[in-house]
Amino acid sequence: MNPLTEKIQLDTRRHFLRNCGMGLGAGALAHLLSPEAFALKAPQNPLLPRKPHFSEKAKRVIYIHLTGSPPHLDMWDYKPELVKRTDQDCPDQFVKGKMFAFTSGTPKLMGTPRTFKQYGKSGMWMSDAIPNFHEHADDFCVIKSMHTDQFNHAPAELFVHTGFPQPGRPSFGAWTTYGLGSENQDLPGYVVLISSGTQPNGGKNSYSAGFIPSLYQGVQCRSKGDPVLYVSDPPGMNRGLRRASLDAMKDLNHKASEKFAHPETLTRIAQYELAYRMQTSVPDVMDISKESQKTLDAYGAEVGGASLGNNCLLARRLAEKGVRFVQLFDWGWDYHGTNPKEDIRDGLTKKCATMDKPISALIKDLKERGLFDETLIIIGGEFGRTPFREGRTSKGKVLGRDHFPDCYTMIMAGGGVKGGHVHGESDDLGFSVTKDPVHVHDLQATWMHLLGFDHEQLTYRFQGRDYRLTDVHGHVVKNLIA
Repeated sequence: MNPLTEKIQLDTRRHFLRNCGMGLGAGALAHLLSPEAFALKAPQNPLLPRKPHFSEKAKRVIYIHLTGSPPHLDMWDYKPELVKRTDQDCPDQFVKGKMFAFTSGTPKLMGTPRTFKQYGKSGMWMSDAIPNFHEHADDFCVIKSMHTDQFNHAPAELFVHTGFPQPGRPSFGAWTTYGLGSENQDLPGYVVLISSGTQPNGGKNSYSAGFIPSLYQGVQCRSKGDPVLYVSDPPGMNRGLRRASLDAMKDLNHKASEKFAHPETLTRIAQYELAYRMQTSVPDVMDISKESQKTLDAYGAEVGGASLGNNCLLARRLAEKGVRFVQLFDWGWDYHGTNPKEDIRDGLTKKCATMDKPISALIKDLKERGLFDETLIIIGGEFGRTPFREGRTSKGKVLGRDHFPDCYTMIMAGGGVKGGHVHGESDDLGFSVTKDPVHVHDLQATWMHLLGFDHEQLTYRFQGRDYRLTDVHGHVVKNLIA
């Protein structure tokens, strides 16, 4: 690199102003622009617990993202009229002028082949695909009027997690740890668990810190091998040597922060220290062999496995240890009908069995440990599925649905939400919201409210603008809050 270019890139505003502080008023400027006036003080730990704007209902979050988006019409949103009109041509007013991922022309309506019944004191409708959820009908807050701006997986997933369909923005988990810190200084404030090793559609951008300090990004933990990559000491390095090397790097980084005044330098110090503490704390919390066989069976978990059952159990263990935000990604919910696994009949039955059992166990476990009421549980995908058959598979024997952003369902429980509550409605065929619409930004604003934040006030200044999770949108949906 050209030496002059390098100097320009390394120079900070402080250095520029200090070097220009000559001539008329230099004496005054010398005082105002002294190194002490601009020196950054490294906090002991940026993840220390912080108070929200007001009293919170939820102290932590467990977000279970069903990657690919489940067929809500076959699980939560019962449409008897749609069942009656199965195999009829879809009315033009529902498809004219609209784009779908894999469907064109006039598709055939498809009512659910599943059996629906009402459960709990609330009389909540649920299908036979999710039998373990039936006993939790009065715990769930079901939003049947969700809608989003995106109809493809990656942008829609980024949209629900970051408030923006393109990479680069902080995720909901990053905003949460940025605002609240962590209750455990020996563990990451934001942990990510991925079923079967398959990354989400949005990749690591779905749990990144974006432009806020990288200390707040999600840390992926694994069930096999080292729980966190590169945290263990390499060959020839023991704990004493690691401590000495960290101290040396800390001194160098402090000198760099004093010289260049770059906040990410202080973040780097905090990250190194956290990694050091994680060497002993993370393996302990990730070791489910300490759980009873009864507990393992309840979750459907296996020691060394990487299933959603394993991750739900780990989520409870992490929540119990004070981790602020646990993000679970579970692959395999893209029900197009291109193969038997994507059939909304037997395929959905098998897939739901890997999901509703461990989540049901998680809810019971949190209740028994007194953590349910202060833990916000979120369950759902990035959009919904169409009330008609997917175009590519419409003439086959496997039943599948296309992507659908206009109307879908999200689930919440615990953490100050109304249990046994259904919010919003869709029309008789499930094409559009007819009552109490909830946009993705509205849902995000409500999440922040439950955590004790005014979503318009939790901001981070970047490139001359104050950013927030909800961008410039969103309203708190008060009717979802207990």
